[in-house]
Amino acid sequence: MTGKAEQNIVIVGGGFAGFQVAKELSKKVDAQRYNIILINSRSYAIALPAVVRLVVDAQSKLEETSFVKLDRLYANGNGDTTVGVVTSIEAKPGVPGGAVVLASGERIPYSVLVLATGSKWTGPCAIPENEADVLPFVNAWRHKFSEAKHVVIVGGGAVGIELAGEVKDIYPTKKITIVHGGDELLNNTYNKSLRKGMQKRLAARGVEFMFNEYIDDIPEAGVVGVTTRSGKRIEDADLVVSARGGRPNSDYVSSLGEDALNGHGYVKVQPTLQLLNYPSIFALGDVIEWTEQKQVAKLRWHVPIVVANILGLLNGVTLTKKYAGAPELIVITNGRNGGMGYFSFFGGFTLGDWFAWLAKARDFMVPHFRKDLGY
Repeated sequence: MTGKAEQNIVIVGGGFAGFQVAKELSKKVDAQRYNIILINSRSYAIALPAVVRLVVDAQSKLEETSFVKLDRLYANGNGDTTVGVVTSIEAKPGVPGGAVVLASGERIPYSVLVLATGSKWTGPCAIPENEADVLPFVNAWRHKFSEAKHVVIVGGGAVGIELAGEVKDIYPTKKITIVHGGDELLNNTYNKSLRKGMQKRLAARGVEFMFNEYIDDIPEAGVVGVTTRSGKRIEDADLVVSARGGRPNSDYVSSLGEDALNGHGYVKVQPTLQLLNYPSIFALGDVIEWTEQKQVAKLRWHVPIVVANILGLLNGVTLTKKYAGAPELIVITNGRNGGMGYFSFFGGFTLGDWFAWLAKARDFMVPHFRKDLGY
């Protein structure tokens, strides 16, 4: 679809990165000259950090609050949301503008394009794109967790840790084992205080750990027993849950040629967050090639740079805003009552349960998410 103006600013992806860019641009561009079009696979955004609670705790009723329509985020109504999936990009290196092609066959031209499609997930975080499939997916996972006697979580990063905490909140006596490829939880981006601190908190709730181990194939729910890569057997495991890290959701970008993506599927960008050889295309969030942990918190730095540089491009001025990285910071929950926070400032320091509860654990920031979207 196109609006009344002659030029389109198209944003692909309605998650945290995409809707924030759309919202900020709607305040700053002339609606008589530019249509803002946000393309998302669903009519709503999902508060992804809350998914670990959504799929475990039916009493939370997060399905009523963590799915938020994308119809109120535009300032003065200056923007439109198109529900669809982009399958390819039509563009020529060095030539301004182009078009995106949707799975429906619809072709939407753009003067500026923003790629904000984030990550693809596995396991309970892999929310279906089709809206009709979302609630059945959520309810199926709730049933799996309810019925399981021994939950094995594959991946001891933030998702795996938080999922274990949520299961323990609802099912305190349920057996849980985290299988992790490293010798400690998380990775060496974070200090020992955080990594050991989260292990201690989970262990106090009865969570067990298998470090330096991998499970390559995830069996179906109800299949009893699973074997690690090294041959160790967990005989009574009856629910094995993938909590591995996300992969870039960037398949459609390969239509620009092999140089647009690195070997892991991340979008190659310049410090201006423009694509190499495509000055009309910007990217931000989890999908970009940048040596940093992929987290929502990074958008505090990504979004202003993309917005400022889009405005500069539209006004024909030299783009001066450049991304130089951001501090590492994370809050990891241990159920709804605690967890830990880490900040890389001053050599790295951690904060404990009260801070984690206040910042994240009590509500996964869903009220703030809703407010950001106009609800």
